[in-house]
Amino acid sequence: MIKILDCKNSKYLTRLNLFLEKRRSRNKVNTDIVSKIIKDVKKNKQKALLKYEKKFSKNKEIKISKKEIINSIKKLDPKVKKAIDFAYNRILKFHKKQKVKNLKFKDNLKNLIEYKFSPIESVGIYVPANLPSTLLMNAIPAKLANVKRIVLANPKLNGKLNSAMLYAAKKLNIHEIYSMGGAQAIGSLAYIQKVNKIVGPGNDYVARAKREVFGDVGIEGMIAGPSEITIVADKKTNFKEVITSMIGQAEHDANSQCILITNNLNIIQSLKKFLNKEINKIPRKMIVRKSLLKNGLIIRTYNDKQTINSINEIAPEHLELNIKNYKKLVKKINNVGSICIGKYSAMAVTDYNVGTNHVLPTLGSAKFSSGLNVDEFYKKTSYIKLSKKGIEVIGKKAITLAEYEGLFGHAQSIKSRIRRS
Repeated sequence: MIKILDCKNSKYLTRLNLFLEKRRSRNKVNTDIVSKIIKDVKKNKQKALLKYEKKFSKNKEIKISKKEIINSIKKLDPKVKKAIDFAYNRILKFHKKQKVKNLKFKDNLKNLIEYKFSPIESVGIYVPANLPSTLLMNAIPAKLANVKRIVLANPKLNGKLNSAMLYAAKKLNIHEIYSMGGAQAIGSLAYIQKVNKIVGPGNDYVARAKREVFGDVGIEGMIAGPSEITIVADKKTNFKEVITSMIGQAEHDANSQCILITNNLNIIQSLKKFLNKEINKIPRKMIVRKSLLKNGLIIRTYNDKQTINSINEIAPEHLELNIKNYKKLVKKINNVGSICIGKYSAMAVTDYNVGTNHVLPTLGSAKFSSGLNVDEFYKKTSYIKLSKKGIEVIGKKAITLAEYEGLFGHAQSIKSRIRRS
């Protein structure tokens, strides 16, 4: 079921790249209809939104009333409410540590330079399914950044409102809630609700929709695509922990990516022998099989360098170092969304209530971006106040550069501020 890449082959990184690129290119899904949907919603607003909701979701009601919200929340299992409360408190506590600090610099010429953070005024959060944990992960950092207006877009599940989502939204004090999904929801957030930035996960159509509206609104500074996990195991690793981590990630989506890196042949053999048995134990076994068949991979390594090179090339969303001697590796790993260290640090728990954010870079974007954090919801502005002596001293050097670049208007602007001798 799972492909094997042997690092005995000197071109193992080339072969690994070919494997990764098939998924990253995402050419198999034709999303051209998204452009049409976005243009229609931009032009015809509510009429177009309702048209696509009826077509794709059989949904006739976009706005959710307070009464509907109250009645839906009443149906939610108290145990689930407590679990959401617990997750909320841990995520809030950790993300409070990320609060930003304004910068101020004054030089010996009394020039004052400042760098100030100000919250984005409005944010749209798209959550594609019954995932209250994802709402918490997106909304808590926004709240901590003091975003004034948060709008939630969440499609109905089998024609019903999501009680857990609505409970989490109430806890987060989100009042603008819309029952809508897909590309039309992204279009609506951009052109009907007119938010300044859109965040939240989604499928290929949602990702394309975000790219279409970008420029009119902001989007996350990363690619939050289908989920990924890479697991490093050795002879002391319990193979069942490896299998359950792979299945746990594969059940997200047929496009999820699960990669095992190991130097131990017994782990590989055990995985091949017992994987099907474990898959049969869960309801979403068909999704798991598709995912592992398309995007599952075992990398057999023979030294630490091959392991480190493979990890940094994959740049996984999640990495589990399920090995005892992880210290040899962890300092040399540069490209990753999050690292779970040791046998007890199951990646799955980070999806809910460890406190770290589970909205992380995928599709190799961990090479240049980070997971969602409080900083994502701020704008940064520079403030410059030059003194009379300051413009005379630093302005002269600026004039030299302006004239060198052929921008004589720049030079004249600076000269007009400098005292004539």
